[in-house]
This record gives sequence, C-alpha cells and structure tokens, in this order.
Amino acid sequence: MRKNSVKNIRINEEVMRELSTIIRLELKDPRISPVTSVVSVEVAPDLKTCKAYISVLGDDEAAKKTLEGLKSSAGFIRRELAHRINLRNTPEITFVLDQSIAYAAKMSKLIDEVMENDRQL
Repeated sequence: MRKNSVKNIRINEEVMRELSTIIRLELKDPRISPVTSVVSVEVAPDLKTCKAYISVLGDDEAAKKTLEGLKSSAGFIRRELAHRINLRNTPEITFVLDQSIAYAAKMSKLIDEVMENDRQL
C-alpha cells in the first residue's frame, strides 16, 4: 500500500476522527487541556505506527503538560482505538506538538503590522 493511496487516506481520516473523540470525551487526565485538537494523523502503510499532530490553545506550559498527559495515556487511547476501528494492526501512537496554527497567527499579525505601517507612509 502506497503512502498516499486512497485506502491510507481513509484510514488517516478515520483514525483522526476517533482519536479526537477519545481525547475530547474519554480522557479524564487533568494535565490535558480542554482546548486540544488533533490537526492531522499519519498512519504508516504497514499500520504499525501513527503520528498524531496535536494543537493546544494556550501557553507553552499548557502544551507541554498536555503532551505529557497524552503520552501517559497512550495505552488507553490505543486500546479504545482498537475497539472503535477494525484494523489488522492497531498502530502505536506518537504524539507530536503542531505549532503551525500559532505560527500562522504570528505571521498574520506581522503582515498586518507591515500593512499598517505602509498605509501610514
């Protein structure tokens, strides 16, 4: 199975949907921020590993605690994922902090500042 095959894209979407539901509704860890979202998921073609890109609204400390909470809950999350999705193998999940939303907000702010300075000249 190629990395960008239709089957792999469907599996990525299904894992992302179920993972966000599990994080939002099932986890009771106080370290996990209530404003945590799953941005994207990359499941390996052999279904053994999975990278989940997580975005946390808040400061760096909240993001760090959320990542720690998710890593400690990885076994529970994997078991729940196995119950919800019928795959040959349930992937081992690695959580990665995604800074793209914060980076986009920062760049947008910088562009707005440049445009405002340009109008004043």
